[in-house]
Amino acid sequence: MFSFPRALILGLVALPLTAATIHDVQVGADGQLAFSPEAIPAQIGDQVVFHFNPKNHTVTQSSFANPCGQKPGGFDSGFEPVMANQTQPTFAITVNDTQPIWVFCRQTGHCGQGMVFAVNCGADGSQNSFTNFKNAALAQGAAAASSAGYPGYSTPTATASGVATPSATTSPQVHTVIVGGANGEVYTPSSITAQPNDIVTFEFQQKNHTVTQSSFSSPCSRLNVNGTTGFDSGFFPVAANATQFPTWNYTVQDTKPVWAYCRQVGHCQSGMVFAINPVEDSPNNFTAFLNNAKLSATNTSTTSASAPSSTQSSSAVSTRLAGTSVTLMVIALLSLVL
Repeated sequence: MFSFPRALILGLVALPLTAATIHDVQVGADGQLAFSPEAIPAQIGDQVVFHFNPKNHTVTQSSFANPCGQKPGGFDSGFEPVMANQTQPTFAITVNDTQPIWVFCRQTGHCGQGMVFAVNCGADGSQNSFTNFKNAALAQGAAAASSAGYPGYSTPTATASGVATPSATTSPQVHTVIVGGANGEVYTPSSITAQPNDIVTFEFQQKNHTVTQSSFSSPCSRLNVNGTTGFDSGFFPVAANATQFPTWNYTVQDTKPVWAYCRQVGHCQSGMVFAINPVEDSPNNFTAFLNNAKLSATNTSTTSASAPSSTQSSSAVSTRLAGTSVTLMVIALLSLVL
């Protein structure tokens, strides 16, 4: 009878066994419009179990770019109305990879008041942090409430002099910027003024573009400060006949200028650049930034034009060496024949 060596069996027994972790998340605990905890790290194979508290909520997958909209093909628990003293229903998902998972409650108004959740989101300070995700949800709620004229949001109010002034309560604004499309290789508008926590929603239209952070002095290169790179949307290819357009959000951190460009080949050099809060009465204004981008195309052309001389010289050396080798080989063969 075949048997395994005793040492091998003992070694297998000694191997550590790792089990999937179950993460419990409360949905709407104590009547709050919140998930508790709001964000968690998880490993592949872990389960996230959502426990529904009284009222009526959902657990619905969204995306970072559109926190309050259901992701196409994403999971959805459906509504779970819960009465007081009722046994809590649950809904579970399994973590299949380490990519972020974004979640919201699709009960009317709940996401816009911050009822969102994330698995494996970016760290605080990164572009895809939970704070940025939640701020984007709050901004969508504020925009919807403001357009509907709900009280408590920033809407004009009449004064005795007849001049409209903003109400005392302010909320983040959503700035929509069209990327490419019918206007060509440009951002529309090409620059905006925004306040901290405002959301800039980039709507990608026809062709294939990015929104990538750069610097004033190097407009067509991704920002890199001491190893920390600037934000980058990644490429969004959009067909010519598309009628629905993907979006990507950026949360404004402060009032300092933010410079950006499209890293598709040649687009930045043709003037496809964008800015938030450029100081127009300073040398570092948007027009100067745009000119820097176009000037980089001239520098690239000059560098490319000088390159062939070096290449040609190298090719000539290779040819001469190859000729020498052939000549020596012929002489060697003749010596054998003769």
